[in-house]
Amino acid sequence: MVTTFTPVSALIGGMLIGLAASLLLLLNGRIAGISGIFHGGLRSQAQPWQWLFLLGLVLGSLLYNALPDTAVSARQRFPMPMLLLVGFGTRLGSGCTSGHGICGISRRSLRSVLATLVFMLTGFLATWLVRHFFNLL
Repeated sequence: MVTTFTPVSALIGGMLIGLAASLLLLLNGRIAGISGIFHGGLRSQAQPWQWLFLLGLVLGSLLYNALPDTAVSARQRFPMPMLLLVGFGTRLGSGCTSGHGICGISRRSLRSVLATLVFMLTGFLATWLVRHFFNLL
């Protein structure tokens, strides 16, 4: 559980995500939705930028974890069935939370606004159920 909030690093991180999403749209005409980029990278007509984008995500996280005194540690023992469910959910929802929340809302997509509201409300409900109804945390 994260017990500290660092607004400066959060602001810098948010600005970098926004900059990356904007540059990909402006320079390549593509939306920076990770699930869509990953799915496109699996096709036989995959573009090199898709794999470079995904490689950058992996290398960036590895670099961050290699830095001393990182505030967030990598999750250990994540169950593979849960990862598959996340992948299924992103296909079912026509995108992931980052794609809808960052890229879709900024493009004023009604579908993305509604999807983000559903994601958030579901997360609030699940958290309330786990913490207050089932007393698991």
